[in-house]
Amino acid sequence: MTHDKGCGPAAVARMRCAMLAGIALAALTPTLAVAQDAAPAEPVVDEGGDIIVRGSRPIAESEIAALRAQRESDSLVSVLASDSIGRLPDQNIAQAVSRLPGIGVQRDQGQARYINLRGSPLNWTTLSFDGIFVVSPEGRDARFDSIPSALASQVVVQKAVTPDLNGETIAGNVNIVTRSPFDYRGFHVAGKAGMGRVELGGRGEYEASLVLSNRWETSIGDIGVLVSGSYYQRDMVTDNFEIDWEVVTRDNRPLAAGESGPRVWAREIENKFYRLTRKNYSGSARVEWQPDSQNKLFLSSVYTVFADKELRDNYRIDADDQEGRVPNSAAPCPTTGIQSPAPFTTGYADVCTGNTPLVGTVYGVDFDARFRKTDYSQSVFTNTLGGDHEFGNWTVKWRGNFTRSEDDRSQPYLLTYQSPGYGTDGVGGVNRVTADYDFRNPNNSQVRLFRTLRSSTGVFSRGAAVQAYQDFPNSLSSATSLIALDVTDAYTGKLEFGVNTSLFGDTTFRFGGQYDNRTKESNELNLTVSGNVLNPVLVSAGIGSGVGGILGDDPFKGKIRPGYTITHFSDDKASEVLARALRLGTFAPAQSNFYNVSEEIWAGYAMGTTRFDWGNVVYGARIEHIQNDGSAFVTLPGQGTNLVTIGTSQTLVFPSAHINWNARDDMKVRLSFNTGAARADYDVLRPNFTVNDANETISGGNPFAEPEKAMGADLYWEWYIRQGGFVSLGVFYKDVRDVLFDDSRVFGSDALNTAGVNRSQYLLNTVVNGGDGYIYGAEAAIALQLGNFIESDSWIGGFGIQANITYNKSQATTPDGDKVRFPGTSKWVYNVGPYYEKYGFSARLSYQRRTAWLSEIGGDDTGGDIYWATDDELDASARYSVTPNFEVYFDAANLLNGPGRRFAGVSQRTLEHETFGRRYTAGIRLTF
Repeated sequence: MTHDKGCGPAAVARMRCAMLAGIALAALTPTLAVAQDAAPAEPVVDEGGDIIVRGSRPIAESEIAALRAQRESDSLVSVLASDSIGRLPDQNIAQAVSRLPGIGVQRDQGQARYINLRGSPLNWTTLSFDGIFVVSPEGRDARFDSIPSALASQVVVQKAVTPDLNGETIAGNVNIVTRSPFDYRGFHVAGKAGMGRVELGGRGEYEASLVLSNRWETSIGDIGVLVSGSYYQRDMVTDNFEIDWEVVTRDNRPLAAGESGPRVWAREIENKFYRLTRKNYSGSARVEWQPDSQNKLFLSSVYTVFADKELRDNYRIDADDQEGRVPNSAAPCPTTGIQSPAPFTTGYADVCTGNTPLVGTVYGVDFDARFRKTDYSQSVFTNTLGGDHEFGNWTVKWRGNFTRSEDDRSQPYLLTYQSPGYGTDGVGGVNRVTADYDFRNPNNSQVRLFRTLRSSTGVFSRGAAVQAYQDFPNSLSSATSLIALDVTDAYTGKLEFGVNTSLFGDTTFRFGGQYDNRTKESNELNLTVSGNVLNPVLVSAGIGSGVGGILGDDPFKGKIRPGYTITHFSDDKASEVLARALRLGTFAPAQSNFYNVSEEIWAGYAMGTTRFDWGNVVYGARIEHIQNDGSAFVTLPGQGTNLVTIGTSQTLVFPSAHINWNARDDMKVRLSFNTGAARADYDVLRPNFTVNDANETISGGNPFAEPEKAMGADLYWEWYIRQGGFVSLGVFYKDVRDVLFDDSRVFGSDALNTAGVNRSQYLLNTVVNGGDGYIYGAEAAIALQLGNFIESDSWIGGFGIQANITYNKSQATTPDGDKVRFPGTSKWVYNVGPYYEKYGFSARLSYQRRTAWLSEIGGDDTGGDIYWATDDELDASARYSVTPNFEVYFDAANLLNGPGRRFAGVSQRTLEHETFGRRYTAGIRLTF
């Protein structure tokens, strides 16, 4: 493979601006769309048997439509209809599907982002638009916050994989079914506009969406056109504190009575205060032509963007700044009481000073400040041209798709200010901070700042209290800027044939082929100017070298009290510093972070659906041949920088079978067996190596990583109780081989051997395959409305409930043989949603809870494995239909205002604690 792409600013600009003209989006899988109409009425069944949601009781009606689609599916699915998505403050798809059974979400800045489906890791769940697999801007960890819920007519979560789905689907697939002009009977307009307030910081929230659709009967058949757009914006601030933990190797004092070891100390104590604006906006267009009842052609395009503009004030106490000075004696502390720190030591990790990991004082340590502006955006532009055709007993379906996903990680500036350096020359440490810390309350980190005093013998003590960072001596140490863009281009072609036969009684066979070609490329340009070069320029310009030169007049808007006062920095003033840095330096390509990874997949599948009086059986297999090629720059000692390309290939087979038994007219039992393989992410597959011949080590990607291979079984019982009622119970199990972990092992390849140096036996630090693992659990769901069980039209019939609960348990074997949970496995995940809907009024509460889950494997340098703490969320909504075409609404989100909290090893050791405030929105909806 050759590579001839530049990394300079022009190349990045082309990547950011190039975008193909929109052509289309649709699906190869059968659309489970719900027909809709503007006129209010009770739900009816049209001539084709589809339920038409008319809007007089949208919660109940959309539930009926979703349950019908779920019931008629030949595999295990959970479904959301569009009114279910719009009924709560579900701004994005992640939040919308979080109310379905088995789904836990991970949040960023309080906003739902990722999905853990039935306790599985993020990359085991795939994303598709109308049946076409889409690579997320980040890669295989599909991000669902970049997809506004306004795009969806329906969301189908397929939990049991069938042969027509991509083989990399292990846990399940989330299919976004977009709107079609043939969902409506004629001209259709639907609009929404609202605004609200974010409680923390008193900032605003805005949302709007519009759908226009029409269809015409012409001499050449029916033609339909639909366009839609949506916009959402939230301005917000955050309250935050973070603590990084470590085991200190020099802390050798004996443990106290009742104390368990080793002791874990807070090495960094910091606050990150964000002022940010988040936006989601989307546009879509679809043209369909139905020449007759046996043929359909369509052209569709969807463009969706998630933008995150942040200003961040970051203050950090570097408690382990002088860790090398920690007394390393193993003798017990003197019995004469609490001691002063030893000369020229800070008291860090020294129990003889009275310090403990949770309460104490550190003296003369570094206190730095970093001020950052980010300009992140993620976009998906997916286009499909396709057709469905019937020829007697045969059907033909074809799709051609192009998708571009972009992840812009640009950071206009990062300005770092630091305390004076530490020394032993009579003034070392005196111009630095002394800090008291108290972490006994895991929800409230407390620090107090003091000046540092030093005796003639070098012993530190606490001086006068200080209220603000700028009261300490400080100066700019560096100014950096980053332009970073990852682009993934994906092409898909799919052709499927189906035929109805009398074989085995009544059988439909489907067989087809699919070709995927995906390429992801990552480019970065960096600018770095040191303070030694920049500070004289800043002083001469009257800005000054200290942090006071960029502070503004904007007071702190949060509610947390970090122990010192905060004045937010000014973006304008910080940009002035950047402007002067740009005159002193130039952007240079970060070759060590460049990679280009391509993936070519040839797939074929065959499946049959045989129907019996008691139900049906779906069976078949999929075969995939995957070719991966990765290119990256490698710097070899004495050899300079070279572009290295490594290719791998493999062929995998994925059989599956699904039995659907109609135990009664209103009851189903489903049994499924399925297989899948989750491949390593693109940045792992890069041959991006850093070689150290002195230490005989290599660090970087691992193009030889094997997929995580899974075999699973599901057994579910479903009871459809009258119209709109539902109860289900199910169990599931997945056996996994070749689980991926961060690890170190022998390189085992001659790809980096040069000039007679054999590097095949060097130690490689990268992502590798470990041992086996499993996930199993149980799931239950219920949806009931009293109106389905009483004969009269009493007001009490408007009460209903939707609830579900999932139990998960997992275990995986690391390369070292340790047993750990899979990341993302919460023991319990549940939702409870009581509602009332009658006389044009509806109101609903939604409570969600997921218990703690593993985030990442840690060690002594992190204080243990990293977990997310239990997450509780409560939302509420109310609607009233003033007329059949006009509705007012009110939404309240994050009513519990609980923290997003991570901890290291044990819950007492908070790693990150962040709150975001309650949100309230009101608005109107119009439908014609």
